[in-house]
Amino acid sequence: MEKFFKLRENGTNVKTEVMAGITTFMTMAYILAINPSILSVTGMDAGAVFTATALSSVVATLVMSLVANLPFALAPGMGLNAFFAFTVVLGMGYTWQTALTAVFLEGILFLILTIFNVREAIVNSIPMNLKKAISVGIGFFIAFIGLQNTGIIVNNEATLVSIGSISNPSVLLAFVGIVIMSLLLAYKVRGALLIGILLTTILGIPMGITKLSPDASFFPPSLAPIAFQFDFSQVFSPNIIIVLFTFLFVDMFDTVGTLVGVSTKSKMLNPDGSIPNCKRALFADSIGTIVGACLGTSTVTTYVESAAGCAEGGRTGLTTLVVAILFAMSLFFSPIFLAIPSAATAPALMLVGLFMISPIKEIDFDDYTESIPSFICLLFMPLAYSIADGIVFGILSYVLIKVFSKKGKEVSTLTWVLALLFIVKLTLPLIQGLIIN
Repeated sequence: MEKFFKLRENGTNVKTEVMAGITTFMTMAYILAINPSILSVTGMDAGAVFTATALSSVVATLVMSLVANLPFALAPGMGLNAFFAFTVVLGMGYTWQTALTAVFLEGILFLILTIFNVREAIVNSIPMNLKKAISVGIGFFIAFIGLQNTGIIVNNEATLVSIGSISNPSVLLAFVGIVIMSLLLAYKVRGALLIGILLTTILGIPMGITKLSPDASFFPPSLAPIAFQFDFSQVFSPNIIIVLFTFLFVDMFDTVGTLVGVSTKSKMLNPDGSIPNCKRALFADSIGTIVGACLGTSTVTTYVESAAGCAEGGRTGLTTLVVAILFAMSLFFSPIFLAIPSAATAPALMLVGLFMISPIKEIDFDDYTESIPSFICLLFMPLAYSIADGIVFGILSYVLIKVFSKKGKEVSTLTWVLALLFIVKLTLPLIQGLIIN
């Protein structure tokens, strides 16, 4: 393991990597419950989607581990699965088979862009201050996800969001979890987040929040109802081309944002600001998306929850090897893994948000052509509920402010190209409306 994963070179050891892998898995295991729930509204078999979710996560994460040697885990992405189900299928009226076909084609395009270094060049073109802002924005975003998942923050028609009811048992358990994990961190206990998740899960049993089903089957559901169910008959229609581009865009910049943000926080960036083995990391989510579409699930992407494992010291592919093994085990112990409530994982996400925001100290706030785009980037991520949108408006504001402040020479050619692509992306709804009308 030392020779293959270069543990000593990366300042880590087997125990730390294993603990980091377990922590990452525990904070993202919710996807095993949520993804089948979302995709099943399209008519897909929920049990089969569960199996597809676990297997695609295993394949993609193994590639990240063994090929890229990085601690970033992958699984079907939140947001992308909602776009698949509620926009493409329920909203636009396409079958889930057609939507899976679009995901499959997106994965192939991703792979081509990765082979020709287009995606790696995009990652490296992001200015350093924006890279730091991405880390901070992801921190606020992941903390907001934790607050929302457990009901501490709820929807409100008047103010969009507001505080939830303290009488809600899930909210109460989440606050208990925050206290437990905070104390463990204060005492510098290794594996504080993982231990906190487990203890909070146990406390949820007498509260009726953690529920174990003694009659549940431990045999993986069959993939037969959804595997390789492609429909290419609609792939050349204008709407599907827009859908394909949307999948491509959101996945690309969610992945780019996660890789940049977590790498920056974990101090894993190369001296020139690039991500080590970036091309191989991008290759992993390309393969994951292609395999996931074949098995029957929406786009596979790099998970921001990987920050939880990195916060525990994960620095190499051994962390993600552990994550892949646990995803494989989840196929046979799904009732146990699905019993972990969001009230137990949400406190971990909130505290990971704290870990992620420290690069804010390194942003150059004295240069407004750097600090304003950085602020816009980190602000939009939680408020627009999108890492990709944060990057879009961060890059666009960066280019515009640099140009109008007569510092346009500081903008690289590829950053200009990105800005133009983002303008196209923002005008897509208008184009789609014109096509429909």
